[in-house]
Amino acid sequence: MRTLRYTDPDFDEALRTLNRHCVPSDDVRSAVTAIVAQVQAEGDAGLIALTQKFGGPALAPAALRVSEEEFAAAEQEVDDATRQAVAASHANVQSFARQSLRHNWQGVNAQGVEVGERFDPFQRVGIYVPGGTAPLVSTAIMTCAIAAVAGVPEIVVTTPAGRDGRVNPALLHALRYSGATEVYKVGGAQAVAALAYGTESIAPVAKVYGPGNAYVVEAKRQVFGRVAVDLLPGPSEILVIADKTARPAWVAADLLAQAEHGHNSAVVLVSDSPALLEEVERQIPLQAAKLSRGTHIEEVLRESTILVLVEKIEDAITLCNNYAPEHTSVVTKDDDAIAARLTTSGALFLGRYSPVAGGDFAAGPSHELPTGGAGKSFAGLTVDQFQRRTSIVRFSRESLAATVPIVETFAAIEGLDAHGRSASIRLEEE
Repeated sequence: MRTLRYTDPDFDEALRTLNRHCVPSDDVRSAVTAIVAQVQAEGDAGLIALTQKFGGPALAPAALRVSEEEFAAAEQEVDDATRQAVAASHANVQSFARQSLRHNWQGVNAQGVEVGERFDPFQRVGIYVPGGTAPLVSTAIMTCAIAAVAGVPEIVVTTPAGRDGRVNPALLHALRYSGATEVYKVGGAQAVAALAYGTESIAPVAKVYGPGNAYVVEAKRQVFGRVAVDLLPGPSEILVIADKTARPAWVAADLLAQAEHGHNSAVVLVSDSPALLEEVERQIPLQAAKLSRGTHIEEVLRESTILVLVEKIEDAITLCNNYAPEHTSVVTKDDDAIAARLTTSGALFLGRYSPVAGGDFAAGPSHELPTGGAGKSFAGLTVDQFQRRTSIVRFSRESLAATVPIVETFAAIEGLDAHGRSASIRLEEE
């Protein structure tokens, strides 16, 4: 862990290093370029070769897609507690998504022109669900269930299989329960390339969604334009703003929950209380010693955990807005006042009884959120991102007559006389 204090002579310079922009390394960029090109050129053969190259199973093209028999077998392995948890989370996610659906509308502008918007679901989407170090069952719900609320008819999922060629049964249950219509046993940047360009086995999609590691995120960036993408969600992050009213053991537990994700996860605590910072620092190794993913946690604590002591809690607001964390937890005397001034966080968790894990698994908003500083430009996943907007315009003769002077003026300014003529010709004798 690294501790920064406002009394340090290099404190301001150290803070500047925390301001991130979502830019990949040259190594990641070039590796992904080669992967995408191979899938585009070789289709299934390239996809299968890359899957094996990066530690996945050896699969024949016919085995890429999860079969109905595999879904049925998975259902036999899932216990009642898992079914109930999936159902509860699914209900909350879909209820939240329904509140955010955009609806068609129609009105009339000042010249009497009928105008409006229509919102249609994308017809075929691709969703990446990570499954490397842990099968992210919750991600299946936080993506597919939202697509289903939007009415997407073809919800295509890619997720890595184990070395035995099997996908985790609980994940398969959640995918089917949440509305996935096709599931393929591929992961990594090659899966994103397959969704974008298609292969013999996987038909291309219109838009790609889902979180992943740095290679998956970069693949989404590189295929943008060929397809749409939702956002750029990479390794998990948390920034906790806490004052002396926070309970150190609870704060430490929240930090460790994010560190548990492992490689490249980012964990930050900002406080104006030296006593809180010291106690959290003491609590972290005590709690970590009792957790099962010790190797992952140790790496994050060593490489990317930062405790920051600021002079006043207002300084934490500036730091947080510059950092743009995926998750921001606010545990202070006046949570609402501070939260109102936070403008770049993917999600806000307010108060001592609001663990990020509650949002990750069950609260209702999607846990697919911007990371790496991308929160300055992107928001988290919402149902309207599964809807395609079309504007609608209908002129009558009367409303066109009222609009022609405006059109002709703009046409003259821009030197586009055919534009003006295309409007005025309609008012001449028919």
